[in-house]
Amino acid sequence: MTDNEQTVRRAYKIAEDMDMAAWAAAFTPDGTFTDESIGVTWKGPRELPVQVENYHRAFPDMHRELYRVYVSGNIVVVQLALQGTHLGPLQLPNGTLPPTGNKMDAPCCDVFELTDGKINRFDCYPEGSVILTQLGVIGNLTAALER
Repeated sequence: MTDNEQTVRRAYKIAEDMDMAAWAAAFTPDGTFTDESIGVTWKGPRELPVQVENYHRAFPDMHRELYRVYVSGNIVVVQLALQGTHLGPLQLPNGTLPPTGNKMDAPCCDVFELTDGKINRFDCYPEGSVILTQLGVIGNLTAALER
């Protein structure tokens, strides 16, 4: 396992342990975290924990199941699934999705760019339409539109 892969695997563990000081410290001073499904980027120690905390509130049993890790120099790409039960509010760009009680097991692809053992850029590509379907949002929306 390369040093860069170890750094990324450690970052996932930190996120699951909800150690937000260590999460922010895993990034370079100008490091960014972008959730590509909603087009929002966080930067700096105060902002970097925002989305991890948001998903933890919404899915207190949140787990990231890593399937494949690809390393090419300072780039690490991870195929994974986001898994959890929607028991708390999920903040979305246009409002808050109240808890549905439904389980999520959604595909995701994460791309990390590392510099000197720290995350410089983290682009997260969660499959938003799968997440919303599993939470029952898209099914309810489709039914409402058909009326």
